Amino acid sequence: MSAAGTTTASIKGTARMYFPAPGNDIRVTVDAHGEYTKESPVFPTRAWGTFRIHHAVEEPGRPRQVNWGELKVDCLTTGGPTATITGTLVQATPGGPWEDLVTRKVRMGVSFYVAAKGRGPSRIGLSGATSPGEALLTRCMAPAPDAPVIGGGYVLRDKGPLR
Repeated sequence: MSAAGTTTASIKGTARMYFPAPGNDIRVTVDAHGEYTKESPVFPTRAWGTFRIHHAVEEPGRPRQVNWGELKVDCLTTGGPTATITGTLVQATPGGPWEDLVTRKVRMGVSFYVAAKGRGPSRIGLSGATSPGEALLTRCMAPAPDAPVIGGGYVLRDKGPLR
């Protein structure tokens, strides 16, 4: 609990997520925080931190490809074992396919289900980026966490009650 009438939430960690295509290695690293007040108990009054998506692809007969993007957090919402984060892409692989997304200041979202010990796998959901001419992803929104975590993990601190 921060100052009187406020509370904070956070999620930190790195994990590899399952992806159904062979040769794909996707990892999501996050260090995100949100502050809530009695006047704004659902959406944070302040959010900060970063998340990073790292996607490596190995295909027979082709060089290994690596693409990454780092996003500046603009929202973190939590509820029990779940968290949703959005952020604006601020850096990407030089010369890679996401450089245009940095220029367009694309927002992406990621969601997490952090399973309690013995309660199945934790999960991650990634929004992807919008195409030129499409509306940007809305702040604080991301798809359901559907991809199981297959290595690593996260520590989630829910926002808790406001006093």
